[in-house]
Amino acid sequence: MAIKGNSGEYRARSPLAMVVAVLLCCFFYVLGAWQRSGYGKGDRIAVAVTRQTACADASAAGLSFETHHAGANLSTSGLGEPPPTFAPCAAALADHTPCHDQDRAMKFPRKNMVYRERHCPSDGERLRCLVPAPPGYVTPFPWPKSRDYVPYANAPYKSLTVEKAVQNWVQYEGAVFRFPGGGTQFPHGADKYIDQLANVVPFADGTVRTVLDTGCGPGRVSGDSRGVIAMSFAPRDSHEAQVQFALERGVPAFIGVLGSVKLPSPSSSFDMAHCSRCLIPWSGNGGMYMMEVDRVLRPGGYWVLSGPPINWKANYRKWERTKEDLSGEQKRIEEYAEMLCWEKLTEMNEVGVWRKRTDTAACPARPAAVRTCDPANPDDVWYKNMETCITPSTAAAGGQLQPFPARLKAVPPRISSGAIPGFTVESYEEENRQWEKHVKAYRKVNYKLDTERYRNILDMNAGVGGFAAALFSPKSWVMNVVPTAAELSTLGVIYERGLIGIYHDWCEAFSTYPRTYDLIHANGVFSLYRDRCKMEDIMLEMDRILRPEGTVILRDDIDVLLQVQKVATGMRWKTMMANHEESPHIPEKVLYAVKRYWTAVRDNSSEENGSSSEGKGSDV
Repeated sequence: MAIKGNSGEYRARSPLAMVVAVLLCCFFYVLGAWQRSGYGKGDRIAVAVTRQTACADASAAGLSFETHHAGANLSTSGLGEPPPTFAPCAAALADHTPCHDQDRAMKFPRKNMVYRERHCPSDGERLRCLVPAPPGYVTPFPWPKSRDYVPYANAPYKSLTVEKAVQNWVQYEGAVFRFPGGGTQFPHGADKYIDQLANVVPFADGTVRTVLDTGCGPGRVSGDSRGVIAMSFAPRDSHEAQVQFALERGVPAFIGVLGSVKLPSPSSSFDMAHCSRCLIPWSGNGGMYMMEVDRVLRPGGYWVLSGPPINWKANYRKWERTKEDLSGEQKRIEEYAEMLCWEKLTEMNEVGVWRKRTDTAACPARPAAVRTCDPANPDDVWYKNMETCITPSTAAAGGQLQPFPARLKAVPPRISSGAIPGFTVESYEEENRQWEKHVKAYRKVNYKLDTERYRNILDMNAGVGGFAAALFSPKSWVMNVVPTAAELSTLGVIYERGLIGIYHDWCEAFSTYPRTYDLIHANGVFSLYRDRCKMEDIMLEMDRILRPEGTVILRDDIDVLLQVQKVATGMRWKTMMANHEESPHIPEKVLYAVKRYWTAVRDNSSEENGSSSEGKGSDV
């Protein structure tokens, strides 16, 4: 954008002006520190940001609060108005999930679990308030301790400790839940179970990296620590806290179900799919659910079925089912697997393992009644109904992947084959170099970015996964979202890098519980959705899924971020605007924000709490 003004507008300032600027900077830093000490509810990250940037040379720190792009072409409508304010929601809405509301779900058919799928409120029904944290909410334990312990106050549901008592899965111990690692299929713990699978599935060499844990909300496989990243899902049902527990433990998960619509995942994305007593009727609906797993499973990928009907001869009495019922179910599963060109590798105890063949020429002839899905756009899945058809693997999606972690930096097959319009190998590599620069600048502002402070991270507009790759650490994981409004469908590239993600429309609520993420990153999201839905609604959703004292990093044009900053003020966020790391004259800026700590109180109302959650974690 061309900016009118004096030709000497950006010349170096005089030494006197620089001294005045430094003195003002120091004054406001001291003032801010005094205000924080009076209230006692500031965030550690906000304090660190203030200390690092206070009294520093603005150009060296990459920060400037001067307006370089407020020329005549910049719309200022509404900027002089006071910021909007948002009241807290009722305390009873502490676990509000707008698109998975229990009362609304009951209005939809039970067939194929339709009532457990996404059903979002209309614009008139949408709540425009701040979802509170429950009374006593504390910062989750850092990883890997969080894998084994969850503060009771964060997910106060004891019902699972009763329903799962015989499974040795979760135990209530004072102020915390403890997860010993057991389960119905894991009597000796999940680690022993994974060891058993490792005899067949190549976890050790990095061949299997991305895993879809179907219907397994607690994320037992995801909690293993051998380089596998598993994304779990489960419906919001009577076990209402399963997905919530997984997220509190620092395990990737979302609310979802294999019902009537396709999974929000691209084709040929996962290295393995896993089901442990997930209660999905694999033998029903003409094999439709196995076909959907086949769609998202890479050629050469593995399918693991643990529990009924595998090894039914030894277990039919324990399962309280007839021999005929179980044998018929397993027979149909075996037939569908053969039709899908899956090779059965083994059946050990109650675990069956299949592998999707890479050579389709070796597949048996399919019955004439089985049709091939339309190959035009296999990744067009948002709210699209599942079909009883087989999705063909494309040459691009079926390309050879390097073992992880080498595949994180390697050029993905979808890029090298030209399957993503506008991307070449050179432009892809340049994109990644740019994100290395961006993340390096983030680290200068927020020195805790590489620590255990941030475990669950969300990238709202992930592109080809450059942010997640630049930030990669075993201490954290990133949910990479490719918006349905994005020009390019790049989620398949993200999976080929050994990362995980999901499709989503940010005009609607995300399929997760409140307080899911420690850090939310959004690059150009508000520009992307400028004419599609209200900025306030997107920001309220961000606030819902962000943990108290969580951090937000927004990249966008300055005119957009000024409006975002105003709304953020009314949401109890503390903000700081920073320049683009390369030049203050670039219109793209970065807005850092921190959500204040506040909770509901026990008299069914919500109010700001007078202290930070820091240090409130329970001792174990």
